[in-house]
Amino acid sequence: MQLPAFYAMEELDVNREDQRRAPIYEALERFRRQRVVPFDVPGHKRGRGNPELVELLGEKCVGIDVNSMKPLDNLCHPVSVIREAERLAAEAFGAENAFLMVGGTTSVVQSMILSVCKRGDKIIMPRNVHKSAINALVLCGAVPVYVNPQVNPTLGISLGMEAGCVEQAIRENPDAVAVLVNNPTYYGICSDIRTIAGLAHARGMKVLADEAHGTHLYFGKGLPTPAMEAGADMAAISMHKSGGSLTQSSVLLTGKGVNADYVRQIINLTQTTSASYLLLSSLDISRRNLALRGEESFAGVIRMAEYARNEINSIGGYYAYGKDLINGGSIYDYDVTKLSVYTLGIGLAGIEVYDLLRDEYDIQIEFGDICNILAYISIGDRQQDIERLVGALADIARLYKKDRTGLLSGEYISPRVIKSPQEAFYAEKRSLPIRESRDRISGEFVMCYPPGIPILAPGEIITGEIIEYIMYAKEKGCSMQGTEDPEVEYLRVLV
Repeated sequence: MQLPAFYAMEELDVNREDQRRAPIYEALERFRRQRVVPFDVPGHKRGRGNPELVELLGEKCVGIDVNSMKPLDNLCHPVSVIREAERLAAEAFGAENAFLMVGGTTSVVQSMILSVCKRGDKIIMPRNVHKSAINALVLCGAVPVYVNPQVNPTLGISLGMEAGCVEQAIRENPDAVAVLVNNPTYYGICSDIRTIAGLAHARGMKVLADEAHGTHLYFGKGLPTPAMEAGADMAAISMHKSGGSLTQSSVLLTGKGVNADYVRQIINLTQTTSASYLLLSSLDISRRNLALRGEESFAGVIRMAEYARNEINSIGGYYAYGKDLINGGSIYDYDVTKLSVYTLGIGLAGIEVYDLLRDEYDIQIEFGDICNILAYISIGDRQQDIERLVGALADIARLYKKDRTGLLSGEYISPRVIKSPQEAFYAEKRSLPIRESRDRISGEFVMCYPPGIPILAPGEIITGEIIEYIMYAKEKGCSMQGTEDPEVEYLRVLV
């Protein structure tokens, strides 16, 4: 195809030197200099119609908040600058193909599952998946085969999938079409994804990886194996988490043997036709940054995280865990950039420490659950920020430490699945007070967010243990989501 001169591109074939380019960003800069008169959307017309928006975001930002057009390509059917940016991303991540995504990693996970599953298909996965994975089953009608993870009884967190347990699930469900692996979990725990990929491929199953928290694995040294290197067929990458792009921007990676044209069709079923060029250009620039400087940047992240881990453990009462957890099975490897800290040793639930850090010390961490907190450390952090966090945690231990009597532990409750997520979600339902819902089948999700791992999903039995956990999480101040009732006083159950 002969490209118009406007694009000023030499060719679409990529090589390592091309990683210095950011095609979408460069095209936006050329477009901005042209001072084109807009008679298209968006209606703010480069900010002129909404001065408050300009004041908030700045003239340059709103000036490149533009619609798809020939010079800027189209995300639904890219043929020029977006296509080149996707090829550069594929090369940077070691994938066969890459798809820039503007609906967050939720849309990436759903696109992966929808690409390989249809109604009635089985997919093997851990139960401690993000809600987006189970939402995908609601959409396509696939049936989950859960490999229930072990739970660390002290930390109260679910662990990885053991290869032996996955092998058993594959043997018992030879008609399954795919295996989904978290790589890593929110807490930093990794399964043996290379072995799991080999087991799945031996039976003709696709391997999908939720790497929402694993962008850095592709660029750092001494970190767990990334999915594409391990032989996975598809991977969901949250560039905005540890990769430095704008919130809601992500990447879908595919390997050899995956029909990329069909995947694009699946993506276009749900992804917007009005893709934000702010998000697209941030993906382009962030990919360039990681390709050129990622190894050095993440070496610094590792140093900061390990320093913080050692300092926090010296305070007493806390346990900032790391590679010491590795057991070769349910914890095959650990992502040391995750600063996960067990807090029950000072008599406070993780969510209570989370609230104290925000309200008393002006420190916003990623999340707090019943037993732990997670401070997300990445390329934008500084040593002085780490010192402030460590100091605040020491202060909290000194001022707020109490007896831990009465504190619950445990983040994962093994479910009893009665109906598929799709069947339960669309079934006739009625609302019951939560205490009266015991032994009924749930028709909706209940989860603490973050991290967004369902305590209860459609099609699962509501047990007394689950009810007590939900009530306790509410009492401690966890943000509860997923229910039709915003106060989570009632649950929707199947009639």
